[in-house]
Amino acid sequence: MAEAETAAHTGAVEHHAEPALMGFAPPVAIVSASMLVLILIMLWKKVPSAITKGLDSSIAEIKAQLEEARSLRAEAESLRKEYADKIANAEKDAAALLEHARHEAEAIVAKAETDTAEVITRREKMAQDKIAATELAAVTELRNQAAAAAAGAAKGLIAANYSAGADKTQVDQAIAGI
Repeated sequence: MAEAETAAHTGAVEHHAEPALMGFAPPVAIVSASMLVLILIMLWKKVPSAITKGLDSSIAEIKAQLEEARSLRAEAESLRKEYADKIANAEKDAAALLEHARHEAEAIVAKAETDTAEVITRREKMAQDKIAATELAAVTELRNQAAAAAAGAAKGLIAANYSAGADKTQVDQAIAGI
């Protein structure tokens, strides 16, 4: 250890021997040669073209998927627009139906008011006619009763005031007046 400490303090560097494969090639050269052989075998077996073909087919699949996604998006947009139009039309139709129902309700109420006024007028006329008929019947009844009472009173007065002789005198006067 003393030697290592002295070498470290003095700044001297020790050199180690590089390992060599079978005594003639350093490991870096062996690895480099191996890599070169591997790359040549890959080129000979056409690995880059196989990778390129694989990448091209993947690109084609992705392009097809993108095109399908574009067409699906366009279809979805057209469906969204169609349904938005349908909703707008449905809202307009609902508003028109509501307005029509309001007008019909107003017309029904106006007709009901007119019909009610007509019924009230008819009933009033019927009541007035009934009252007039009742009054007429009462007046006729009173007249009949008054006539019967007057006839009875006249009969009584005639019977009391006139005798058969008085009658004869009046009949003669009446005949003479003709």
